[in-house]
Amino acid sequence: MSLYVMADLHLSTTTNKPMGIFGSRWTDHMEKIRKNWCAIVNEDDTVIVPGDISWAIDYNEAYNDFKFIDSLPGKKLLGKGNHDYWWGTMSKNRAFTKENGFETIDFLYNNAYKVEDYIVCGTRGWYVDESLQNSTTNEPEYQKIVAREAQRLKMSLEEAIKLREDNEKILVFFHFPPVFKSFVCDELVEILTQYEITNCYFGHIHGTYNVPRTFQYKGIDFTLISSDFLSFTPMIIMPTEY
Repeated sequence: MSLYVMADLHLSTTTNKPMGIFGSRWTDHMEKIRKNWCAIVNEDDTVIVPGDISWAIDYNEAYNDFKFIDSLPGKKLLGKGNHDYWWGTMSKNRAFTKENGFETIDFLYNNAYKVEDYIVCGTRGWYVDESLQNSTTNEPEYQKIVAREAQRLKMSLEEAIKLREDNEKILVFFHFPPVFKSFVCDELVEILTQYEITNCYFGHIHGTYNVPRTFQYKGIDFTLISSDFLSFTPMIIMPTEY
């Protein structure tokens, strides 16, 4: 039993959102996801998918995308991304999957799960592009969003701590990167440091393939796991000593 991660499936089986317009790597990306996923993930594995699951705007539109995800091997834990307009409350999300028999799908949202030798938790996070940082990071709306995400991160981490039985390592999954190039969300990094987190994973960044997969900031390893960066192949999270 293994743990994998890959963000940004950007499925659009019902909506007209061809991702090929964002570069040739995205051509037929859904088939690439299916082929690569099925080649390495087994039924008793778990895959974390931190956001931008589907372009659908409601559950009806999302049905076929969820049917595709449910058909893939393994259990899936879905996080929220900035394009997941279909996302409702946790109870509504779970009711949707239950009513449609999507038994391999659950949600990573203000909670935590014990998976193999790890405990996984996370939140959407927040990020602004370099071109907007000077004009937005001090705005009230930015501060409001960051405060909300910081609170959600704390909730998830507290749930993770409750699940700890034998000092299992806590892994944190974001959709947005708390740190990337010149951007740093100090509020989120401070919480990660406070809870002694050493491994985080994030998506959202597309079309940037000349950066290290993992970099370190303040003793924390941050790993980029957007689907196009991973060539649409779920990345295994290897056991580490802790």
